[in-house]
Amino acid sequence: MAAADATGAAGSRFADTVDTVPPERTYSPPAGSAARSGSPNRPRAEAPGGEAEARRSLTGHWRLARHMVGRLSWGLGDQAVSSLTNALMSVYIAHTLGAVQFGVFGLAYLTYVFVLNASRGLSTDPLMVRFSGASLPIWRRAVRDCTGTALCVGLVAGSFVLGVAILLPEATRHAFIALGLTLPGLMLQDSWRYSFFALGRGSRAFFNDVAWALTLAPTMLLLRAFGHINVFYAVLAWGGSGTVAAAIGPLQAHVIPKLSHAVSWLSETRDLGLRYLAEGVSGSLANQLRTYGLGLMLGLAAVGYVQACVTLVGPMLIVFVGISLVLIPEAARVLRRSPQRLLLFCLLTSVGLATAGLAYGIVALIALPAGIGNLLLGAIWRPTYPLLVPTIIGVVGQGMAIGAGAGLHALGASRRSLRASYISAMTLAAFSLAGTAVWGAEGFVCGTAVSIWCGVLVTWWQLHRALRDANIKSGKSAAVVQPSGRKPPRKVVR
Repeated sequence: MAAADATGAAGSRFADTVDTVPPERTYSPPAGSAARSGSPNRPRAEAPGGEAEARRSLTGHWRLARHMVGRLSWGLGDQAVSSLTNALMSVYIAHTLGAVQFGVFGLAYLTYVFVLNASRGLSTDPLMVRFSGASLPIWRRAVRDCTGTALCVGLVAGSFVLGVAILLPEATRHAFIALGLTLPGLMLQDSWRYSFFALGRGSRAFFNDVAWALTLAPTMLLLRAFGHINVFYAVLAWGGSGTVAAAIGPLQAHVIPKLSHAVSWLSETRDLGLRYLAEGVSGSLANQLRTYGLGLMLGLAAVGYVQACVTLVGPMLIVFVGISLVLIPEAARVLRRSPQRLLLFCLLTSVGLATAGLAYGIVALIALPAGIGNLLLGAIWRPTYPLLVPTIIGVVGQGMAIGAGAGLHALGASRRSLRASYISAMTLAAFSLAGTAVWGAEGFVCGTAVSIWCGVLVTWWQLHRALRDANIKSGKSAAVVQPSGRKPPRKVVR
């Protein structure tokens, strides 16, 4: 891939190294093989060579598949560690501090997720699209700027949160002060995760998240031993542990973030970054709007039932997020190696994830009445159970959309990706709230399921149009294209 196209701006700092388009590999028999066979034109002498080439091709495909499965495994493991750390932290605060301070922690965490989506849109999403599988020198220069941008977002957002915290009531002020202090480190830690997956080194992201978990556990035990258990110290310990993991990132990557390069990174990736920023923020706003609307119309008990239902399908959602971590780099690799197979790759991925979600849902529907429901949720499992079928239908829809979304990002079709995100966000908020007004909590989850499947159709249609724009036809030879949709120049590095 040409580095100039990879950054989307001619003459950028990444334009000093370019890749060549390799010539098509052909098999040539070893010298003297025809003479040893007795006749240069005898097909018997060519057969062994053809078989050897076929075996080499099969071995190559098997090696690629094995490496891809390995990267997917690291993605699942990394997301499992990250989600488990956050879940255990939430459970610990709920049991130790009570409902009020747990609610304060929930508000702080919601703010963290909002800033995280903004940081990813501006920094790591463009990195995943344009530098997945890049050579190590190019990757390091890109990561230097990308992580610097994430750190800059954390500093700006942290300063804003600290300023707002002064105006908040005392019950929530301390939690947001702790969050504002640790947001820069949290944003930097997340950018290291995605940077490692862009390089195809998911094991480094996994061990970075393990370092966060191993730092958080003894910190919370120390706070409990010294009697400093409140929401301020809990958020500070959680964010501070993430900052420690962020400090380990440069040792793993041999890269130092450059704050001074944040402006140039935003300029060079502006055609992607601003749209991915809007894409992430729109989804977060839609989720917040429908959740607040549910609480206002039906009360906190209904919110609890819906949240309990989401908890039941949580393991499947963790699988989806974990696979999404590595799916965009894998789709970008497929695009470079064989563009005509990108559609098949996205389709097989979506069908596989949707099938896994359906199988999980069927098991959950059978297991909950058999006693698992009471074990996991206690008395609230009975009012939660009627909400499970529409929720499972929505989970299957999420699985079907993941492959198409990865294809759009791999192609760098940020305009079409943003369009699909906007439509999905609007239908999610509208259908969920309309269903709530008509049918209560059941209408909420049914409206959510309908909106998710509408989003599936829109996302796949946008992928179809993006493939057509890039002149990629499934099953036919196609030109190698950049993630931005342009053909790479055939320059040769001397």
